Amino acid sequence: MVFSSLLFLFWFIPIFFALYYLVGAKYRNTVLFAGSIVFYAWGEPSYLILIIVSIFVNYLAGLGLAGCRLDKDRTGFQKTVFVLTMVFDFGMLFIFKYTGFFTENINRLFGTGLKDPGFTLPLGISFYTFQIASYVIDLYRGKIKAERNPLILGTYLVMFPQLIAGPIVVYSKVSDALRERSVSIDRISEGIETFILGLSSKVLIANTVGELWKDLEAKGYGNISMPLAWLGVLAFTLQIYFDFNGYSLMAIGLGKMLGFDLPENFDHPYVSRSLTDFWRRWHMTLSAWFRDYVYIPLGGSRRGKMRTYVNLFIVWFLTGFWHGAGWNFIFWGLFFFIFLTLEKAFLGPVLERHRVFARIYSLLLIGLSWMIFAITDLSKLLLYAKRLVSFADAGGWTDTLYYLRNYGLILLLGCLFSTLLPASFAGRIKNAWVRCGIFTALLFICVCFLADAAYNPFLYFRF
Repeated sequence: MVFSSLLFLFWFIPIFFALYYLVGAKYRNTVLFAGSIVFYAWGEPSYLILIIVSIFVNYLAGLGLAGCRLDKDRTGFQKTVFVLTMVFDFGMLFIFKYTGFFTENINRLFGTGLKDPGFTLPLGISFYTFQIASYVIDLYRGKIKAERNPLILGTYLVMFPQLIAGPIVVYSKVSDALRERSVSIDRISEGIETFILGLSSKVLIANTVGELWKDLEAKGYGNISMPLAWLGVLAFTLQIYFDFNGYSLMAIGLGKMLGFDLPENFDHPYVSRSLTDFWRRWHMTLSAWFRDYVYIPLGGSRRGKMRTYVNLFIVWFLTGFWHGAGWNFIFWGLFFFIFLTLEKAFLGPVLERHRVFARIYSLLLIGLSWMIFAITDLSKLLLYAKRLVSFADAGGWTDTLYYLRNYGLILLLGCLFSTLLPASFAGRIKNAWVRCGIFTALLFICVCFLADAAYNPFLYFRF
């Protein structure tokens, strides 16, 4: 089940929230846990057992680590529990996400005939693995106390707004709300507005520009002209932002309706003046996770330049590999490692002094990075790269003008809504009736689009 579906909008939401608001506060975790299980099982019933087992294992691990304090009082038993729990959590992620990748590459390298087990990637496993691992790591560090109520820990892990594709929520940020939270008309109203804004981003912009990228894939990268190839870069750049940001906004809005304050995940990343700035604004909860649980524990930037660069390499290799079991994702991570290292070494001050150049530099590299991300077949990726710099005629401007006539307006709107201007304008609308009319109209338009939709993917579901 996805947020941008008529089933979710007109069946799941009314039934779930009716139950959630009618029961007393004492039973809301029970309703949230049960509703989240139904939400996940609707789309992935065969792997529901993995989440249940994960809750059970990490709950027991928490009890075993209870009383542990950072850098002291760690018994051999607690260390063993911690290591075994990490092996379990990341082992499940490795088995289901990376077994096929390593099997294929071992066979190519050594000429062996290892059989790929062909596991289907469980929905959301990358996200909920990071969440539950953060709970155990923080517990081992002595930053939080062990959760004694299995229902609370289970609700934290399976809470449906962020279960499938984030934001990545660490336990310490929501532990209080899991025990006691309140809902009010104002919070519900704010949550509905945020949800509709995310739904509009996904349905009206991401799905529409995504059709252009889908058309180019069907056309064949060898049959597109240079200007059309660059138009494709723009289309996917907008699609992935409005797709993922739209999902995050819907998750945050649903969280507000439930009484939670889920963390922001995007802050207008395409207005960045460097790739360093971009990663302060893009998928902020993932960046924070790697910073807190990988980069800083490795030593961060405290052990000299060379060690800093080694730590950055490890972080960006893992960041790329986390997104997908493919060489293109590894290259995507290393692409950012190279330029972030250059910015840290000498390029950062240059970008600060030349702001126009900094924006062009950032937008160009961000767009090129998305091509590495989007095209998993390396031979097709190379072909697309050639089309970006090829002046040979493959339709010339004729095909580009055709697509501009069909998609030009939505591309222009996507560019506009990725800036700070719309949010600044919307913040000035204070009249409740005007806001209600605008968001009602947006919801109606989205429903009309969904009723006739044949293309409605969530790009980050496969990660």
